[in-house]
Amino acid sequence: MPVLPLLSAGSTPPAALSHTRGTLPTGIVHLGLGNFHRAHQAVHTAAALAAEDGPWGILGVARGSTAIAEALREQDMRYAVVELSPAATKVSVPAVHTGALVAAHQSGEVVRALAAPSTRIVTLTVTEHGYTFDPRSGRLDLAHPDVAADLRDWRHRPRPRTTLGLIVRGLQHRARTHGAPVTIMSCDNLVHNGRLTGRLVAEFAAGLPPAERDELEPYLGTVAFPDAMVDRIVPATTDAYRHAVAAHLGVRDAVPVPAEPFSMWVIQDSFAAGRPAWDRGGALLTDDVGPYELLKLRLLNGTHSLIAYLGALRGCDTIPESITHEEIRDAATRVLRGEYLPTVPVPADVDIEQYVAQLFERWSNSALAHRTRQVGSDGSVKLAQRVPGPALTHLKAGRVPHHLALTVAAYLCCVAPPDGFDPGPAATAMTDPARARLAPFTALPARAFVTEALGTGLLGTDLAACDAFTGRVAEFVDLLVRHGVAAATREAASGEPVPAG
Repeated sequence: MPVLPLLSAGSTPPAALSHTRGTLPTGIVHLGLGNFHRAHQAVHTAAALAAEDGPWGILGVARGSTAIAEALREQDMRYAVVELSPAATKVSVPAVHTGALVAAHQSGEVVRALAAPSTRIVTLTVTEHGYTFDPRSGRLDLAHPDVAADLRDWRHRPRPRTTLGLIVRGLQHRARTHGAPVTIMSCDNLVHNGRLTGRLVAEFAAGLPPAERDELEPYLGTVAFPDAMVDRIVPATTDAYRHAVAAHLGVRDAVPVPAEPFSMWVIQDSFAAGRPAWDRGGALLTDDVGPYELLKLRLLNGTHSLIAYLGALRGCDTIPESITHEEIRDAATRVLRGEYLPTVPVPADVDIEQYVAQLFERWSNSALAHRTRQVGSDGSVKLAQRVPGPALTHLKAGRVPHHLALTVAAYLCCVAPPDGFDPGPAATAMTDPARARLAPFTALPARAFVTEALGTGLLGTDLAACDAFTGRVAEFVDLLVRHGVAAATREAASGEPVPAG
């Protein structure tokens, strides 16, 4: 059997290209060269370029891993997006990247790219913990070892360790050399992500040596930090997706990205130096992203977390497999409709019944096989963005949000399983920055375990102080450990405590 050619500029089938523009000037630097960026922002940018030309090529920057960057360089910056549903598979090539750098090894080049006058937009998908902030306070985590090292050695450290350090170093060079305005846009799942990014950049800059801080602060007033809401399910790459590219395009692609057909991007239309025609590439431009953020963070992401943790504890490797179990589907419906939805101001242009139906259709996409371990990872950062607000709303109204308490309990059982309890391989494979600090409490009885765990500030101080909530979480931890997912979900649905014994 002949060896297929490697995907490249010369071997890409013309029909697979998302746009037909020639050589693209670099106008965007993107920090975070993972699958989500390449299946979301890059795809919308390619669609925008198909509608309207512009200097909007993307220089991608990986944080530490060289694998994607090296593969993209070998493939002339080409890769395929494999859109999967039970009905069909579609394969396309965005062809919008102009280069690929690795910050850990090429930070000087990254800073120069950030500082270049031609760079008009800097975008980020570095995950929630990539912002090195304290989710309990929303402020820069000055105790984080990388933040502390960057600020302590700023004058002698040309290569910052943190994402914020790279951005601030780039802005510092812009301020010193040409002063051209720039936009910095977060594409991560954070409430008011633009405002948060702007505040964290300002807090980092405030920690610089006085002369450098005073030099930079006036320039920060010219930098735009728009909010954005991003939504697309993008699993990890496997050989199955490489085989799909080979079958559809007749080429070898080392780094294809799988994605669901659905993609949504809502952007605050506040840019300092222009933007691609993203509104013509499928994005919604608006003055207020907030309601769309809450809709997604709570209804989609919050419910997704519950499905992942319950699914993992039931031995399910994927989200579609999890949602086939009646008790998990029922719990997802109840937390979405009964506990998240009443706390969300639904945008006027969203048909909420259609939106909810679409969510369950997306979670049931068996062709995608989104893994529970991927959705459940980094839960300590994710849940801090999703659970406290709606939980406190219900508690202040005199209602105990049973399924939000179940979400927290299932999370704890996955990442800090009580002594003697085996949560299963999917839960064990989840990564979480809070694992180490929760581990000392796993030998305690359920009530003490939950009190100590939430007492670390995992979900903020207000929720940790609510005995009705922490007590309910403890009851669910005990149920999950002793009797399993089915018993815990029945109890959550009943709203009544299960007798001891």
